[in-house]
Amino acid sequence: MFLKRTNIADKLEKIRDSTVTEQDILANVYAFLNCDEEHEKRIQQNISRDSNAIVNAFNIDLLESNNIFHIDQIKKICIDYRLRFLSVSFFKSEIPAEAISRIKKLEELHGFEIQGYKIIAPSKLFKLKDKDDPLLFAPIGNEYYYLIHKWGRDLHPLRKMLVWPFKNIVNLILLVVFVSYITTLLVPNGLFSRNNSTAEFWIIFFFMFKCIASVVIFYGFALGKNFNPAIWRSKYLK
Repeated sequence: MFLKRTNIADKLEKIRDSTVTEQDILANVYAFLNCDEEHEKRIQQNISRDSNAIVNAFNIDLLESNNIFHIDQIKKICIDYRLRFLSVSFFKSEIPAEAISRIKKLEELHGFEIQGYKIIAPSKLFKLKDKDDPLLFAPIGNEYYYLIHKWGRDLHPLRKMLVWPFKNIVNLILLVVFVSYITTLLVPNGLFSRNNSTAEFWIIFFFMFKCIASVVIFYGFALGKNFNPAIWRSKYLK
């Protein structure tokens, strides 16, 4: 006599059906999803809130050490690459679902609501919608921050070099001098006189320097631009 093989799935369904009804199952699933949705809404509210919280009670043993950064390290990166480090409430782009999921896991792991979110991003992301390399942080305490999530594309490889003149006034003057010198070399010989001389070269150089410096000063004052150390934590547009 052949015995019928046992279908574990069928047995499992029978046990489930004998203990709970279909309505109970749907109700439990709905309650779980609703709770999860409420959790996400609360995270979104905490992110968008300009919180004064400066310490989150993270369990240090559960944190990844390579994601912990001091404010001095963050400041150097922001100055070198002309970035801002501000509250997420000033961030005008969207926080991706991956970041929300990461926050949920951290809150469940550490057992508290994370507050005081900060973000590193280019200045334009705090007034325009774009996709350049934002980094989401939460304060740990003692001027340390924990990197929660990074998204978007990386910065341009030449960005540090391109924003170098804006680090300080000395760099800007050196750039103006260099551009003036190159521009002077491009002036054809004999354009202003038949006899080329050192004195004529330096006269043209100073003329070029004055013109280029005037354009730079006008651009800086007209658009309200400032140097990197002055804007990395500034809440204002320029």
